[in-house]
Amino acid sequence: MGETIPIAVPRKGRPLESVLDRLARRLDIPELADDITSTLRHEKAVTKGTVDSEPGAEEHVYHRLADYSAVDDPTEPEYTLLRDDRAGKPRRIVFDSVTIPLEGVDGVPDDAAIQLIGREEPFRALRTHEFALGFDSADLILEEVVELRPEPLDRIADINARIDPADTDVRVVTGLGDTVYHTLMATPDVAPSGESLDRSFLESYEGPLCIEPRYERLVQAVLGTRTLDDVGFEYPAEGREEEAAIADTGLGVYLTVTGSTAREHGLLLGEQLFPSETVLLETKPEVTDTAAAVRALLNGADLKTELAVET
Repeated sequence: MGETIPIAVPRKGRPLESVLDRLARRLDIPELADDITSTLRHEKAVTKGTVDSEPGAEEHVYHRLADYSAVDDPTEPEYTLLRDDRAGKPRRIVFDSVTIPLEGVDGVPDDAAIQLIGREEPFRALRTHEFALGFDSADLILEEVVELRPEPLDRIADINARIDPADTDVRVVTGLGDTVYHTLMATPDVAPSGESLDRSFLESYEGPLCIEPRYERLVQAVLGTRTLDDVGFEYPAEGREEEAAIADTGLGVYLTVTGSTAREHGLLLGEQLFPSETVLLETKPEVTDTAAAVRALLNGADLKTELAVET
């Protein structure tokens, strides 16, 4: 086998499933993708206690790990254990690695391969030049390296223009279209019916805005610092559901798919501020000719809703 391109990927959850979906379509490996996805969904259910587990399941986790992992065949998936903070479930099986040969794939050397390697924070692994390519949530980039400006940021395609080249060599290549939006929400007394609930509303608003603490920098980036001149951040009390806390505050930003839970709390849904999307990333100085061919293979939209990003 020739050059193997390591690619950093999330260890679990929606972002990893989005990566596997992209690879299943581009490399015609639906069985491998389904195997990894179904295994991790089952383990998530075991961790959360939503499926019955045998007595002594904590000890049995090592047996399941051994059953899932094919350590003698790199083309079969391997898994590992992570600590989980849920009471009574201190370990969770997550994705570790798999090698995928690229023989017969157009535009890529026949003896090349890719190796998916699970990382808790793939973006940070790319920042330290461990990988040429990787996938991670666009949120983390906003939280760590995107410059804060008076003007709002509302598209994946505009991220690169706000990354200081002196700060990192990592750039966004494309989004995968697994879009969940950070959405503005308010109670009817704060945003009466018929009044627009968007960035322009916030420009004239003075008062508290409820957000998760980890999203403070992201919210500043997507709303723009000018919009937040007279706005003060408030955070949910420990153990308080985010949407319930927004209802208490009157106005907030929350990551939502349908908004159904928000409506249960009497909240109105406003502008979709920014897509929380899994993105393909590259560390430019580390991109070899083969890595560039793999990047081209993974780039571009599968769905009309996806945005390719100029690099």
